[in-house]
Amino acid sequence: MAPAKTMSLPPLAPFPEASWLADVDGEALVEAWSVLVGAYMNLSDEDFVAAASDEASVAVFVTSFVREAPFAPSLASPLLKPVFQLTSRLLTLSPPAILLDCFFLSHLARLYPRNHVQPIIAQLFDSQPAVLESSLASLKKLLLPHLTAGIRGDLKLVQSRLVDINPLLHVSSHASAFLLAGSDFFDGLVSCFRVMNPPLRKVIIATTYLCLVGVSEARPPKWAMLGDQLFALKSAADAHKQGPLNVNDSLVAELVTATPLLRTLLRAVANSGASQQLLTKRITDLEPFRKGPMTRPKRRVKTRPDKGKGRATGQDDEAELLLDQMSKITQIQDLFPEMGAGFVSRCLDEYDQDVEQVVASLLSESLPAHLASADRSELLRRHEQASFPHQAPSMTSSQLPKRRNVFDDDELDRLAADTSKISFGKRLDRTADDVLRDKSTAPSKAAILSALAAFDSDDDERDDTYDAVDVGGTVDSTNQEADGVNDSNEELLFRAYTMDDKTFAKDAATRRAATRTKLREETGMTDEAIEGWATMLTRNPQQMKRLQAKYAFAGQQTQLERTAWRAGSGTENSDADTDGAGRGGRASRGRGRGRGRGQAGPTEERDTEAARRRKEANKASRANHNRRDGRARKMARGGMAG
Repeated sequence: MAPAKTMSLPPLAPFPEASWLADVDGEALVEAWSVLVGAYMNLSDEDFVAAASDEASVAVFVTSFVREAPFAPSLASPLLKPVFQLTSRLLTLSPPAILLDCFFLSHLARLYPRNHVQPIIAQLFDSQPAVLESSLASLKKLLLPHLTAGIRGDLKLVQSRLVDINPLLHVSSHASAFLLAGSDFFDGLVSCFRVMNPPLRKVIIATTYLCLVGVSEARPPKWAMLGDQLFALKSAADAHKQGPLNVNDSLVAELVTATPLLRTLLRAVANSGASQQLLTKRITDLEPFRKGPMTRPKRRVKTRPDKGKGRATGQDDEAELLLDQMSKITQIQDLFPEMGAGFVSRCLDEYDQDVEQVVASLLSESLPAHLASADRSELLRRHEQASFPHQAPSMTSSQLPKRRNVFDDDELDRLAADTSKISFGKRLDRTADDVLRDKSTAPSKAAILSALAAFDSDDDERDDTYDAVDVGGTVDSTNQEADGVNDSNEELLFRAYTMDDKTFAKDAATRRAATRTKLREETGMTDEAIEGWATMLTRNPQQMKRLQAKYAFAGQQTQLERTAWRAGSGTENSDADTDGAGRGGRASRGRGRGRGRGQAGPTEERDTEAARRRKEANKASRANHNRRDGRARKMARGGMAG
């Protein structure tokens, strides 16, 4: 007799998107999903495999739940444990093809703790290596052209795909080793990091860090692959150092500064027990690329005078502490995007706000018991503002002065009061005569003469000799970002601007031109940044003069012009061309007639011609020419001959 056939269970509805949750009854859905998931889990292994293969809705529900649960924590929280049990059983017995996608496994690693997901994914790589590696190969093939293209690639696609795959790299050393196999993926990350896109740079740093740490955590550890990647890091850093860009603006410098990579790798090598001197040396060779602390000038903040009208609540100090904590939470969430801000805040409180200690503990899964069992998707609660009750000031029992009159019969009425204790107005201890007679605080004559001898009357006059010329000055070596921008791209942009300023136009045709494309590739800047640089240059003539003086150097020494006024060789009062007609004097006459004024300077032809021109130009203002012309006009009016 044939065995009875198992009753088929109803299909599981997919988990809705976050935008649909406002229009659905969440409690009814959660209750229905819980009942159905429990019914599937109560089946035997054979019946469960048959039901999962017949009903594709199980895999669809699991996929949609893992993808959308982080965006609806209130609705998904009761289903986290049963769905994880259902997913684990599916992946262990007979995993459907839709659940072997690398992005599904990455979403699973983002939703659940690492110690729960890591064994399941490791077992999948042992049992289904071809399918998983095929999915990772497709992702790698998609990203490589855009990574190597730099600014011409689809940067948004690269950023979104790397953000999605980073949780899988965090829990799976197999995925990290597969992506780092060969040098094409790592070279693409180094090339794409040159693009000035801060969000993309953070994602690239996180991806590189997770891949290198994942290779060191493989069982057995892949020391040879790790050594090759560290050598590639050192080579890329040296090549960047020899180039025109800023030394500290490289992937290696940011990687060893913003992440605990070197310390984590050294700890992994030490815990392995094997002698890895070459690997240790390659790790320590990256230490010189660590950036030093950057000291930025403190911004001047306008402060309003406190009028005493507000209640002191300490909110300013609390806001400053909250901003510092949110900055540290953001740094940790760049590496662990699946963790909630509330859980990260609790970890920071546990380790005295030390970001590196928190990252190291999260990577090694060495958190305390109360944090290891906590909800890692916990959100940060808003701090309640402390409210202070308004209390009216209590009335103090101050003693009022007693009124006195002439009938008190006191010592003043009896004229028995001490007159030395009575004064009209403010009583002074010493009179003016006493102050003048006191010579104890007066300076001595020797001190006055010594101060006068040391005084220089010219000290208060500022030297303005070199005000009009840029003679250079001290350079702030700590402003590393500004040095990088000025030295790397400023010369390229300025030379392109002097050759053809139409290259910086804002129309679509110019942006598609070959010259603009070449300029974007050389500088790594976007079209908006290039056009903005040209706009600011046209608005600042002083900047234009500075760039012309800086990049128009032809080998000669800088000539410093004198700014004080001096009489030139062609002026009337010049010493070189003195003609005897200085201010306050009279012109000397030369010997003989027709020779004009005497020449006190050299007798060269050039000086003679200059003196003659001045004489012809000033004839009407000297000697008797004016009187002679006036007499001629009068005689003409009278009809008489001149």
